[in-house]
Amino acid sequence: MAVTVRELEKIRRDGLKALKEKLGVEGMVKFIQMYSDGKGNYTEEREELLKEVTIEDFDKFLEES
Repeated sequence: MAVTVRELEKIRRDGLKALKEKLGVEGMVKFIQMYSDGKGNYTEEREELLKEVTIEDFDKFLEES
């Protein structure tokens, strides 16, 4: 059985509507995030983003939060 693009869009809309009704907006977003594919290499990206952050910077951030 071939499914058309229009049918897939209706399934997507109906699914999001059902999730929103059952879980609320926040729950719907959290559910979708659990099943979203990640992209890239988290470890490499984290190391690049944090390469200049010191423990002192982190302590200061925690104190300000």
